[in-house]
Amino acid sequence: MPTSYESRYAASPDAVKAYDTQRLRDEFLIPDLMTEGEIRLTYTHYDRFVAGGAVPTGSALTLEAIDPLKADFFLERRELGVINVGGAGTVTVDGEAYAIGHKEALYVGRGARDVSFASDAADRPARFYLNSAPAHAAYPTKKVTADDAEVVEAGAAETSNKRTIRKLLVSSVVDVCQLQMGMTELASGSVWNTMPAHTHDRRMEVYFYFDVAEGQAVCHFMGPPDETRHLWVHDQQAVISPPWSVHAGAGTGSYTFIWGMAGENLDYGDMDVVDVADLR
Repeated sequence: MPTSYESRYAASPDAVKAYDTQRLRDEFLIPDLMTEGEIRLTYTHYDRFVAGGAVPTGSALTLEAIDPLKADFFLERRELGVINVGGAGTVTVDGEAYAIGHKEALYVGRGARDVSFASDAADRPARFYLNSAPAHAAYPTKKVTADDAEVVEAGAAETSNKRTIRKLLVSSVVDVCQLQMGMTELASGSVWNTMPAHTHDRRMEVYFYFDVAEGQAVCHFMGPPDETRHLWVHDQQAVISPPWSVHAGAGTGSYTFIWGMAGENLDYGDMDVVDVADLR
């Protein structure tokens, strides 16, 4: 099946002040990333970032160039990050197969022509979460496991935000141009994935929520710090966070999320923290 996509244009913080709930969801929520037997992509004009999902259930799915890229193949001028949130699967890059297990990652460098995705078992398919950004250089394709990740323990149970941050596709682990991806897992009893909240005007970000139990949800907060909005997000849905927006969430139950970033620099710590007392 061909790779399908939709485009999202950038919005100013002043415009967002007037959005009702549905308009906010239409602009920033990506609800149908993971569709069995398909590759679905969202091309956003925030840093030309692409977020999507590939869920192979029969034959392998091939990543095809989409019209906004005006390219002969998808990674002609781009890099790609892949994290598997489903069953075991394989990503094949220019004929070389990489076995990617649950919560393992793969970086694919600029210039790779043929990328395809397959599941080991159709009844428990791999669910490959995809992020892509423009690339200025070609770096080698590399698999990254949990053991390879840079791990940071953050937060505390007393503030309901104790969490483990696993930096998977970042410059300290693998050579990348501007794309950064990682995974944050909340400890039992904690609900806040990022608090205090922050912005980083040098980068945009996308949050992808998964491991959200049926009947549970995450309330994702966005908007300027003094004019916040919220979106209710369910399992395997994503939210686009503009550079001017805070991004934080609180769940009704436990969950995990993947963060992906692109923009001005590769400094993970480059953020403008907003004191809780200053949030509105």
